[in-house]
Amino acid sequence: PQAGYWLCVLWFLKVTKKSVYYLPPTAVNTTLRLRDLRASMIPLNISAYIIPATDAHLSEYIAPRDARLAWMSGFTGSAGTAVITQNKAVLWTDSRYWIQAERQMDCNWELLRDASIRSITNWLILEIPEGDQVGFDPFLFSVDIFDIYNTNLAPAGRILKSIPDNLVDKIWTNRPPLPPDNPTHLPDSVIGVTWPMKVDQIRAQISDNPYKPTAVLLSALDETACKHKTAQHKAISCRRVSLNCSIKLLSGQIFSLFSGLFNLRGNDIPFNPFFYSYTLLSMDEIWLFVHTERITEELKVYLNTTCYHSYCVQLLEYSSVRSYLQSYLQRPNVRVWVGTEYTNQALYELITPEDKLLTSTYSPVLTTKAVKDATEQHILKEAHVRDAVAVMQLLMWLEKKVPEGTENELTAAHFVDQCRRYRTNSRGPSFETISASGPNAALAHYSPSNETVRKLSVDEMYLVDSGGQYLDGTTDITRTVHWGKPTDFQKEAYTRVLMGNIEISRTIFPAGTRGVNMEMLGRRALWEVGLTYGHGTGHGVGNYFGVHEWPVGFQSNNIPFQEGMFTSIEPGYYKENDFGIRIEDIAVTVPATTKYGNNYLTFETVSLVPYDRKLINTSLLSPEQLHWLNKYYETIQSVVGHELERQGLKEEYDWMMKHTAPFLTAGASAVISSVTLLVTVLPSVLLHNLL
Repeated sequence: PQAGYWLCVLWFLKVTKKSVYYLPPTAVNTTLRLRDLRASMIPLNISAYIIPATDAHLSEYIAPRDARLAWMSGFTGSAGTAVITQNKAVLWTDSRYWIQAERQMDCNWELLRDASIRSITNWLILEIPEGDQVGFDPFLFSVDIFDIYNTNLAPAGRILKSIPDNLVDKIWTNRPPLPPDNPTHLPDSVIGVTWPMKVDQIRAQISDNPYKPTAVLLSALDETACKHKTAQHKAISCRRVSLNCSIKLLSGQIFSLFSGLFNLRGNDIPFNPFFYSYTLLSMDEIWLFVHTERITEELKVYLNTTCYHSYCVQLLEYSSVRSYLQSYLQRPNVRVWVGTEYTNQALYELITPEDKLLTSTYSPVLTTKAVKDATEQHILKEAHVRDAVAVMQLLMWLEKKVPEGTENELTAAHFVDQCRRYRTNSRGPSFETISASGPNAALAHYSPSNETVRKLSVDEMYLVDSGGQYLDGTTDITRTVHWGKPTDFQKEAYTRVLMGNIEISRTIFPAGTRGVNMEMLGRRALWEVGLTYGHGTGHGVGNYFGVHEWPVGFQSNNIPFQEGMFTSIEPGYYKENDFGIRIEDIAVTVPATTKYGNNYLTFETVSLVPYDRKLINTSLLSPEQLHWLNKYYETIQSVVGHELERQGLKEEYDWMMKHTAPFLTAGASAVISSVTLLVTVLPSVLLHNLL
């Protein structure tokens, strides 16, 4: 073990005067794992090995069997990169996970508080000699990420070595197996277009492309779950093609790969309806790379796997994708079209010579599915109404139970999952619920465990970030509450986070505006008093797809906003070892009416759950912000109130009306008039008698 490990041990022995090394329950002892990995590096002649936190489809959420970074380091955050040399082990991650990493990693590891590739490559240049090799698994690197690493390392004489057989997999004892569930196809009631029709439309895109690709290679799992819609004009940059170009796709329709193309869903990735697959589609053949033993006879019939014409799906083993792609590339006059953002380097590096490759940053599948059509918008809004009922049931239940001192972070997370389970079209959570009280809420992506769970208390802030998968939509919402007496600082911080949420939600902007140009609206109220947050301000969301759906959002590499895009809006504030605040809503871009201009957009909030009025200091809100808040509460009363009445949920309805009572237009605190409060809380029969 490295010297730092023993320094940590010696410090512990000095402080505790114990004679044995002790690991806290949240840390993992990685000494033997690092020893075995370093031994496997020696015969390959590599001085360092890079381990990212992703899978072969560059997924954000990954299956347990792909959690290589977590197994090697103990760190379970969704974003991070490790580099291991013969004497050091280092993890890079962003500010969301710094505290978590410190809790989970043992003394073998060093944490660098940076998430940039530049920081990683600079460290490698300092640590390993010129001419040495840096090993990596090309399945875990996108084309674009590999290019950034190579651009930084190659001029310094450090050589990237592609090793397709992952070194962690070779030493990982008891690596989780594939999930047992087989893929299934969606119910007929959900399917609007047959999959052969979708194949025709993809082939039309191939045929219309002036650079004449002969096949499209699709890889990302969130591409595999999108539905059809009319393709917008998308620019393509041609790499490894002899001409510089900016191709515009012609009109038509485009679909995703396996799941969307064939109306299928799976369960390989927790909380996401995806399964492992690649698709190579040409003008007259369809090759599907899956774990073929999981394709049932019913699905084989559904996919026409026993025939040989152009609408028959040829099933090939998932692991054979590289060898089959190589054989396809041996054919004369072929050109494969890929999106570099989500195609892994293991496949990309096979596509040679240059005239056999056509690329775009994002595949047309990703950019097309970012815009929801009228039907998708309607059903996604309906899913959020049903989801609001579940979240209100949680908040109402906690309001009753927390003062009794019987509930904790885990029981709260289980309760909201249970509430969603009873909603129509429910397919489970869309991610692991973040249920965090007090100092745990200062970890932006904390999820409770038996080792870290805290009892919920009226004396602490509580943050719950949760979501549901429904057959007609995916949801994601965060609310922060306090059941006792919040401090003045907590109220101010909460109100300023809310102000950021409102400012983005109410802004009007020209269609085609990039999210990064509006992002500071979510931070301005915090910046004014020297506060901020270290995570992004929003992300796209799907229709029974991924809860984080790229490429919509407020980051520099997100695409411009157009009508029909759904995004989260989620500013926050986190005070280390004390409390955390986040307010997250999903909103859809809709046309805005302006006095002079056309083609302007604004956001319509579709998450319909009230904020904690005890934490709102209305004296900080502008009249426009207060007006927006009251209009939002009117929408909740109208839309969710109708749903609660339809379901006969009288107690929930009364709770909702109480918590969405209008705010006064003036005053120093979140108060409501006594008449309004009386009207909202008195039983309807008594109210009728009084009137």
